[in-house]
Amino acid sequence: MSRPRAHLLPLPHEGGGEGWGEGVFPSCAGLSPSPCPLPLKGERVKWGWRRFAIGFIATLVAAFTASTPAFAAAPKIDSGDTAWMLTSSALVLMMTIPGLALFYGGMVRKKNVLATLAQSFGATCVLTILWMIFGYSIALTPNADAATNQFIGSFNQFMLGNMGVNSVNPLAATIPESVYMFFQMTFAIITPALIAGALADRMKFSAFIWFMSLWLILVYCPIAHWVWGGGWLGSMGALDYAGGSVVHLNAGTAALITCLVLGKRVGLGSTDMAPHNLVLSVIGASLLWVGWFGFNAGSAVAANVNAGMAAAATQIATAAAACAWAGVEWIVAKKPSVLGMISGAVAGLVAITPASGFVDAQGALIVGIAAGIVCYFSAVWVKKWLGYDDALDAWGVHGVGGALGAILTGALAKNAVNSAAHGWLFDGNGHQMLVQLYDVLGTFVYCAVVTFIILKVLDAVIGLRVSREVEIEGLDINLHGETVHG
Repeated sequence: MSRPRAHLLPLPHEGGGEGWGEGVFPSCAGLSPSPCPLPLKGERVKWGWRRFAIGFIATLVAAFTASTPAFAAAPKIDSGDTAWMLTSSALVLMMTIPGLALFYGGMVRKKNVLATLAQSFGATCVLTILWMIFGYSIALTPNADAATNQFIGSFNQFMLGNMGVNSVNPLAATIPESVYMFFQMTFAIITPALIAGALADRMKFSAFIWFMSLWLILVYCPIAHWVWGGGWLGSMGALDYAGGSVVHLNAGTAALITCLVLGKRVGLGSTDMAPHNLVLSVIGASLLWVGWFGFNAGSAVAANVNAGMAAAATQIATAAAACAWAGVEWIVAKKPSVLGMISGAVAGLVAITPASGFVDAQGALIVGIAAGIVCYFSAVWVKKWLGYDDALDAWGVHGVGGALGAILTGALAKNAVNSAAHGWLFDGNGHQMLVQLYDVLGTFVYCAVVTFIILKVLDAVIGLRVSREVEIEGLDINLHGETVHG
């Protein structure tokens, strides 16, 4: 019978065969299994050296085997995943500065260009600090109390105090936590910045900064936790791959409430408010398109097949939406505009965001076509019919597009694409549609109520809107003391 692995060598008191009883200590021959007596005088040195060697080897083996489980249990940082996520983080940051800044900056009037650029740049700076202090912690670290964790995270990473160079977040176990925090920071930056499209030409810069700051903490962080941080929507099974509800519906809803609270721009309907430089907007939209691959494919949090499918779906949906918007505009207005094409592209990017990692190429095509058509009518006809002044169509594109994408995700998601998804049309899971509706309604209601409260409090304390004289003369010279041409 073979020995256990820990006893491959015969023990000192064991005799027989070529063991120590016979081979090493001839005087012990025949005494097995009795304990071996002391070796004869000439044998003591020989036994001492062998005992030392065997003991030393056994100690090394024991130390190695004891440490093996610790190495096996430690998270393994993957260099490929880390490199991809660093690239994705830079791409998403590029979406805000300069992408969104140029996209919005080209669509406002010349006298308000710098003020619009300042909103994106200022938001990037302030929101970075707030995310570092406690935004990341309350959004994406677990709360020890299970009931509380359904709604908000913890303060375990306050000021990122517990983040080391080798620490990881369980939500992204193959990359350093610092990289995951940075990636999510770029989402926390662009989401409030998107709201600026609704308040263009008329909000104080000081009020804007206060609003962005409070909105990040009171609206964005809780909803991000609900969906991505272990909260109630994620536990329910809501599918939001890269931010259809967390980012776009959330920002779009806030944009709608903000433009309603602020009221219409002075001269709307009687003054020419055409974009001053569509070249800037085209460049901005192009940067958004490219950066969105980091947004969607990066949400795989790994360089894997899910990232590849998300990237392909993003490209297909964006192109389809741009074609659909331009096609409808061609039919309705007889000419396809450049502004329409870039708006359609952004609508497609928005709508595919929640679905990008869950749908195949055919599903992405459907999402893109639907987004181009629905968002066109929302931004052009519904806005005119209801009479609200969403200056740059943040609600019509991001709010409506995000909600549409979230619902279509429930219908078109395929388990064959992502094992975490079971959609309605291909997998027969009609319940997923109900969950997606909960996601849309929960996000809309919470965001609308809290955004309204924040705006009303700020209006009472510092005032939201510039004076009529400042609005007519222009925000650049009055709020920042400079103009676009010096």
